[in-house]
This record gives sequence, structure tokens and C-alpha cells, in this order.
Amino acid sequence: MRIAAISDIHGNLDALHAVMADIAARGCDVVVNLGDIVSGPLWPDGTAALLMATDAVTIRGNHERQLLAADLDAMGASDLHARRSLDAAQLAWIAALPATARVDGEVLLCHGTPDDDLRYLLERVDDGGPRAATADEVAAALGDVDARVILCGHTHVPRALRLADGRFCVNPGSVGLPAFHSSRPRPHVMQTGHPAARYAMLTRDGREWRADLLRVEYDPAPAARLATRRGYDDWAQALRTGRLS
Repeated sequence: MRIAAISDIHGNLDALHAVMADIAARGCDVVVNLGDIVSGPLWPDGTAALLMATDAVTIRGNHERQLLAADLDAMGASDLHARRSLDAAQLAWIAALPATARVDGEVLLCHGTPDDDLRYLLERVDDGGPRAATADEVAAALGDVDARVILCGHTHVPRALRLADGRFCVNPGSVGLPAFHSSRPRPHVMQTGHPAARYAMLTRDGREWRADLLRVEYDPAPAARLATRRGYDDWAQALRTGRLS
């Protein structure tokens, strides 16, 4: 069994094309998409159209939930741009996405943690900034979740961690946005330090799962130029460098 896991595309269609081509070249049994699909100043409608035409198992992230809110005046700029770019069929597709899903019985898909799309699973943010969560912290966040594999996104940082009880947690990183600012739970920056698109390929050999955290090079310049034209200079910097000042 081979699962290609993608997450946090954020409307970066160029990066998604590069990742999907790499997946096709490597081959897999199923593609899973862990949410935060379209929000941002890039190509939300094209991204939605591409994914709707695939058989990927897709869940929603916090941004899919947010861009469907009724109060447009209170909506964040990235979500509002996506909302106004999507047609009725695309919005209906997003509205129908589940918060979590199972693949092959033992693989759980979630965006943040299984019960909170805004909570980091594999990272924590302390006074000193982001850090990798300990195995005990991850186990506590999962509680009695019985999946053998937990696939999550949200942090945009690729990481794999096997817990003492054998559960395997994997964040494939972000396809489309390698760095971002956040104010939750306190102001911080998540960043990979490289502009490449990221995803993960999971393989089951017998009962054991392993993950390859993959980096796909593509040209981020067109996306960065578009972000600049639309007034998102921080996105442009993140796309070009994988870092934020």
C-alpha cells in the first residue's frame, strides 16, 4: 500500500502541478489531501478545479471552514479572496468535505489534530518560538485515537514521529506555502527555509508503515509575482525563500 499525502496547497497551482507530476512518476494507490486547499492570493479556482477532477481523498482544513462563514466582513483577506474566486460548484464541493477521514481502515486523516483543525499536532509554540513536540505531548493530544497512522497538516513543516505505542504520525509539509505568520497560541513564524513544494509518500510493508518526506523543486517566481501584485508581500517573500522576516 502506497499513500501520497499532500496538504496546505493554499491555491498554489504551480506547486500542485509539480507535486502531482512527481506523484504520478513514483506511483501510489491513493492520494490524500489534508486541507487548506485554496485560501490565499494565488489561484484558488484553478486549484479547486484540478482537485475536483481527481479521485483524491480530501478533507477540509481550518481555511475551508473559515471561508464558508456567513459574515464576509469578518473574514480574513486570504479566505475572502478564495471565497470570491470560487464558483457555486466549487463552494459546494468544499462545503461537503469532511473534517476527518479514514483510508484503508487504519490511516486517519486530520488537518490539525483529530478534534481541532487549529491545533498543531507535531509542534508546540513556547515563549522561545516553535519547537518539535515531544512524543509524550503528541500522545496526550491524540488520546485514545486508535489509528495506526495519523496524517496531519496545518504547520506546513514536514515531520514524522513514531510513538512508543507504535502509532505513526506524519505531517507531509506544505505543497504551496513554505512559511507563514500566525498569532495562535502566540505570535510566531513557521517556516521550512526552502521554497520547494513538499509532500510525503507512505508505504506499508507488511504491518509496518514508513514515510518518505519529499521535496519537489518548481519555479515559485510566477506565484510570488502574483502575490506581490495583489498586495501580499509576505507571501511573495515566503514563496521565493521559504522564510519570513
